[in-house]
Formats: sequence, C-alpha cells, structure tokens
Amino acid sequence: MPVSSPGITHKRILVTRAAHQAGKLSEGLRAAGAEPVEVPILEIRPPASYAPIDTALLDIESYDWLIFTSANAVQAVVERAALCGITLPRSQPQLAAIGKATAEAARHAGFTVALTPREYVAESLLESLSNTEGQRILLARAAIARDLIPDTLRAAGAIVDVVDAYQNAIPHDAPEKLRTALASRIDAATFTSSSSVTHLAEVARAAGIAFPFAGVKAISIGPITSGTLREHGWPPASEADPHDIPGLIAAVMSEF
Repeated sequence: MPVSSPGITHKRILVTRAAHQAGKLSEGLRAAGAEPVEVPILEIRPPASYAPIDTALLDIESYDWLIFTSANAVQAVVERAALCGITLPRSQPQLAAIGKATAEAARHAGFTVALTPREYVAESLLESLSNTEGQRILLARAAIARDLIPDTLRAAGAIVDVVDAYQNAIPHDAPEKLRTALASRIDAATFTSSSSVTHLAEVARAAGIAFPFAGVKAISIGPITSGTLREHGWPPASEADPHDIPGLIAAVMSEF
C-alpha cells in the first residue's frame, strides 16, 4: 500500500471502474490519504451470442496460443467453460496475458502463463510474440476492442479467431451518480482503459454535463488510454508507469 502523502490528503479522486473492480484502486487511493469517489461507468454483461466462444472452447486444444487481454476475459472464459462442462487444458494452447492483473487472474484460474509482455499494452505483446506464421491463435476479449492484435498477427501469417467473451455496458444509474459526484469538488479523474474514457464521455452527455470536466485533472493508466483522452480534448496530467493500478495510484500521488 502507498504511504500517505500530505499533498493528496482530502483530494477527491473519481474512480470509474466497474463496481466489482474498483476496490484495489479505491483502497490504494484511500491509503494514500485521498478520498475516492466511485462512479462505476462500466459493467460486465454476457456477449450478444455464446456460439462463437462455445465453438472455440470445444476445440481449444487445436490452438497454439490463447491470448487474454483482461482479467474479465479470463473470468468469462473460465465461467463459460465450466457451465458447458468443458475442461480447459492448462498447457496447450500456450497462454499470453496482457498486464499483471490479467496474468494473476489466469494463474488463479489454474493456467500456466507463458508470456506477459514487458509493457501492458497490445503493441508490446505483438513485439513479444514471434514466429506465429501458420499458428492458430484464439483471442478472447471484450465485444468492442481495437483490432491491432488480430490484424497484426494475421499479417504475420497467423490464423486468428476472435471471440467476444463479454460486453462492457453502461449502468443505468451512472448519469445520476456522476451528477451527484460532480456536485461537490472533484480534483482528478482516473482512467484505466480507452473504454473508460469513451464511456465516461457518454455518461456525461446523458447527464447533461460538459466533457471534459473543467478544472479536473485526468490521470491515465497508459499510452493508449492517454491517446483516447487527447482525442476527447482532455490531455492527461499524468500517465502511470508501469501501466497498472499501483502505477496509476503513484501517478495520482505525483500530481499532488
């Protein structure tokens, strides 16, 4: 846990993670002396259809690599396999996980993680994966995500199946919660993904609130999220390094 810093004491920090994921970030901010203000703008819902993921899981051992891009994807795949009575192999295919939290979730589920890229972004994963020509790769991810990974792997000659493991959706009560949070002072807003930026912008529009928020610092978890913030006219005041939750907490502390 971070050591409390006088500069961050009583600063109100907006936390927009899904309700079941906000704990680690909020606890770290609270330990540093800040006041986390939780407004979940994402919730995890089932994919539009289970058919693609079920088909892939039934043929899972035919793949050379299984790539997880989030802990949510790990949980969704494991839960779906259990519901369908499918036993997931632990060594074949090899498993790649983007990010420390994703790797931890995979190990907790019983997988052996063969590859975690140095940087917790898709570009670093692609640098780490080599000689994929002719290999079959299964990518389990959110329904709406960048196509950088599958497009690049296919260009390198890999056979890539992309399945929607879950959907990110906006909770119905998010606009009202955001109005309530902004009625009092907010010093900074944390962003853990590009979708957290786009979803907060959508929630703000629904709430009738100008976006970006005037006088509020944006703290980004990494370069892709920072790029999305800039596209929305909200250049980040700080960016986490490393690109994980502890790094994000450290970035908030350094800003104050």
